[in-house]
Amino acid sequence: MKIINQLMSNSRIKWADLASHIGLSAPATADRVNRLMEQGVIKDFGVIVDAESVGCDLTAFVAVSLERPEHRTPFLNLIHTLYEVQECHHIAGEDDYLLKIRCRNTKDLDRVISQEIKSLRGIIRTKTTIVMDTVKETYQLKLQQDKFSIE
Repeated sequence: MKIINQLMSNSRIKWADLASHIGLSAPATADRVNRLMEQGVIKDFGVIVDAESVGCDLTAFVAVSLERPEHRTPFLNLIHTLYEVQECHHIAGEDDYLLKIRCRNTKDLDRVISQEIKSLRGIIRTKTTIVMDTVKETYQLKLQQDKFSIE
């Protein structure tokens, strides 16, 4: 758990520094991290880009309702090709999926929704909520000691 907490707060930490935090050698620490990656606990390492800095000024959440379950596969195949869709969640309730979309402006958002998503057979409804300001956005998780014993 210490490894993951350290990596969540600083994924660029050197193996030697991480090792000193958890009380292992650098090679043993690297082995633990590699094992956590193989087990799927750590999915990836990457760069978190400020969306507005690179021209993606608009964030929207789009709820999508499908007519029938057989429309799911074509929908999900499309979603995987749309770089503007950052997240896709299968949800309970009135709608089937909730998408997080980041793009330059409302014209781009309209293209993604109207020309891409709504052009699919089986899309019966979309509901869009445009984000005015993001107060909190994090990728860190609070790990519960009793639920986590992979290390």
